[in-house]
Amino acid sequence: MIRLLLTRRWLGALALATVFAAVCVGLGRWQYGRHEERSADVALVQRHYTAESVSLDSVLPVGATLSEQAIWTRTRVVGTYLPHHQLFVRNRPQNVVYGYEVLVPLQLADGSALLVDRGWVKNAERADILPEVPAAPAGPVEVTGWLRRSEPDLERDLPRGQLASIHVDGAAAQTGLPLRGGYLILDQERPESGATPPRPKPLLPPEADTGPHFAYALQWWLASLVGYVMVGVYARRELRDQQLLEGILAGRPAPATRPKKVRIWDEEDA
Repeated sequence: MIRLLLTRRWLGALALATVFAAVCVGLGRWQYGRHEERSADVALVQRHYTAESVSLDSVLPVGATLSEQAIWTRTRVVGTYLPHHQLFVRNRPQNVVYGYEVLVPLQLADGSALLVDRGWVKNAERADILPEVPAAPAGPVEVTGWLRRSEPDLERDLPRGQLASIHVDGAAAQTGLPLRGGYLILDQERPESGATPPRPKPLLPPEADTGPHFAYALQWWLASLVGYVMVGVYARRELRDQQLLEGILAGRPAPATRPKKVRIWDEEDA
């Protein structure tokens, strides 16, 4: 068997199997890297999502942008909504239904403003009409929620008051407000009256699933052996055929074959 594998043809086959194995191992490592990234993201969400709220200035001071490690940090702020600067973010799915996310700036005591995502509303019956939205509470309000980073600018030309993504700089350009460098997903809002105000439908919580990347990595790593297995199977078959041919040329009888098993339905057909 070793002598057969050392021939030029089978060395070439082994080289191809090695290249295939290297590609599979590389793809497996790439998928495992994505698994590690997703696991780190999930751990970050789980660490922050149910934690105690912290002050806004400790994680998102004026003039700064939200860091990767501060995503989903829970915070509590007091301010006044500016409903005349309300913005609609288009094409936002919720349970496979598309609608709008509703953004309202919250004026803070230091003069800056924080963009608050108050929730989701379904599309109106016509595309040229914006849906009805429960009004933001008037006067001072205590807002609790989770901080998120600004989304990329999709650079789409939309009517005033609408955004293609939650791009904080784009919202600042439309409203003219000095917005903080992140936005807040609303959990609770408590006006001075103490009554719970109506609001758009709350957004779904973040997914805690790490995805299929680890399983894909295992599949690629197992697939790296396929080339070697195929080389072994076909080389063994060729070696057996060579030995059989040499035996026939030497006058040795061919090995006896196992008799075919007769099945009941074969006897009935006969």
